Amino acid sequence: MSKKVIDFKEGEHLELDLLVAGLVKGTTNSGAPYLSLILQDDSKDIEAKIWDVKPEIAREMEVGKVFHFEFDVIKYRQNLQLKITKVLPLIQSEIDKSRFIFKSPIKKEALREAVQASINRIKDPIIAKLVVALLNDYGEAFYEYPAASKIHHSFIGGLATHVKGMLEVGSALCEIYPQVDYDYLCAGIILHDLGKIEELSSPIVTEYTTKGKLLGHISILQAKLTKIGEELKLADSEELMLLRHMVLSHHGHLEFGSPVKPMTLEAELLYLIDNIDARINTITKALDQIKEGEFTPKMFALENRSFYKHKKSQV
Repeated sequence: MSKKVIDFKEGEHLELDLLVAGLVKGTTNSGAPYLSLILQDDSKDIEAKIWDVKPEIAREMEVGKVFHFEFDVIKYRQNLQLKITKVLPLIQSEIDKSRFIFKSPIKKEALREAVQASINRIKDPIIAKLVVALLNDYGEAFYEYPAASKIHHSFIGGLATHVKGMLEVGSALCEIYPQVDYDYLCAGIILHDLGKIEELSSPIVTEYTTKGKLLGHISILQAKLTKIGEELKLADSEELMLLRHMVLSHHGHLEFGSPVKPMTLEAELLYLIDNIDARINTITKALDQIKEGEFTPKMFALENRSFYKHKKSQV
């Protein structure tokens, strides 16, 4: 069995097929070209450097391709890094790239059942109709796309996994606080990030599309929701207006990309639950890559903080 990135140890010299998930070309102070890479298998990604890179390798190297690498595992600024010593191009059509991609720990069918069960609990027929129409419009992509290109739930099935986690939190909050309208909260959770299916390029080696860069997932989905509401002759319904508000406000603050702030109880909860689930996934991912008693690297998405992995309780 091939060694996995998550098992690399400082001082090892290894040969392995890895996927290029990130690529930056640079030049040293002396003028020598180099490549700064993010390489990965299905267990973890890792930074790598190719110094004095040959022109033919620089031309061949692309994000999304798999190469055979020979490298030394070193430590740089307290993190493991690869110093590439040899690169062999491979025939890309002969490679099963799914072997190198992060996947949801939850099976697609379980995700589908969880989402459908939540929809079945929606009593308002207009809200249910809008949710079903949007999900049908995006189809299987909802269960295949990541929730982000990086940071949180950045794996195949990440979007639906994120939604499932949020639905569970939302359902629990509705039990604790009966004043919360389950129909709106459930619908907002399912719909809020669907625009990422158009904002992001694909489930594998995800990048931002031109549409995604220019419009963003919030405005993309708000427009789609408005269009489907008109097609269903629900353009003047309060339900459509409030769901549009939840989509537009789910980042919580203007400086975080929402054109309006939450102004209903369910919109406020959607913002908070979204933040909770995303942050827990981000922190968990970082903690999974270190040992007990260590700190994670600083994470820009979490105010540049490091997190400590404490020893598990023996009780």
